[in-house]
Amino acid sequence: MRIQNVCVLGGTGFVGGHLVARLAATGRSVRVLTRRRERHKSRLVCPTVDIEEANVFDPESLDRNFSSVDAVIFLAGILNESRDQTFKRVHVDLPRMVSQACARNGVRRLLHMSALNASADRGASEYLQTKGEGEDAAHLVSGGVAVTSFRPSVIFGPDDSLFNRFASMLRISPVLPLACPQARFKPVYVGDVADAFVTALENAETFGTRLELCGPEEITLVELVKYIARLIGVHRVIVPLGAKSSRLLASVLQYVPGKPMTPDNYRSLQVPSICTENGFAMLGLRPKSMDSVMPLHFQGRAQRRRYTAFRRSAGRNS
Repeated sequence: MRIQNVCVLGGTGFVGGHLVARLAATGRSVRVLTRRRERHKSRLVCPTVDIEEANVFDPESLDRNFSSVDAVIFLAGILNESRDQTFKRVHVDLPRMVSQACARNGVRRLLHMSALNASADRGASEYLQTKGEGEDAAHLVSGGVAVTSFRPSVIFGPDDSLFNRFASMLRISPVLPLACPQARFKPVYVGDVADAFVTALENAETFGTRLELCGPEEITLVELVKYIARLIGVHRVIVPLGAKSSRLLASVLQYVPGKPMTPDNYRSLQVPSICTENGFAMLGLRPKSMDSVMPLHFQGRAQRRRYTAFRRSAGRNS
């Protein structure tokens, strides 16, 4: 199967930005669908990348954008619900619409982003249940569409919301109460996830498979936060909370702007985000460690802050 033209839903997000860049680097033409073209067109500047404003919940819009492509990549997802974006709408209804549109328009290949521990029947949270339903909907598509889904653990990278959010909190707070401190992960680098998608795109051995993607290191949340503190060079008191206090904190933080944590997030964290299979091995890839990526990121940020402070000081003294 030769794939030259690809349409990406969710291409302006964290994983999407890395994946679109890698697809473009292979010489493929990439169409990224977004609700707000003007907001994102400066971020994805490449001659072979086309940013299209589209309502992805409109079947006619999907038909127009899928009619001339060889493959569709679905990356859309939310961690928390809002009034107009619910888990069911984004994780279940939309993947079903996308897979049906692929079948109607003769799209030969569909890559679907799911999540580790996603299960329509056994998901520990509504997030994981709906992710599982959406994954199943993608794989049930008919019409000759070859489907592969990806189930990553928590994803990290220089522009992530995991490392950077905790780094921001650690910089301003001498004491950090930490919910679910013993939650377990095998964090996976965003660049490796993007490489997995690109590598699988034309690989017939992956047709119909559900690939788990994990990094090489298993770590608890409290160990991860301590690691981030070392990376940014701060000494903080981290207070691990028990189950009851963690649930209480989640019930409070769901009302804070940005929803740092919700009861549904709490339920997701009760299941270890640890792979039972090695999807990278099937693709012939070796995932990077956190130490091979994140220290350089935070060292670079520290150097930029020192340079900015120096410039300001020089301006005052001139």
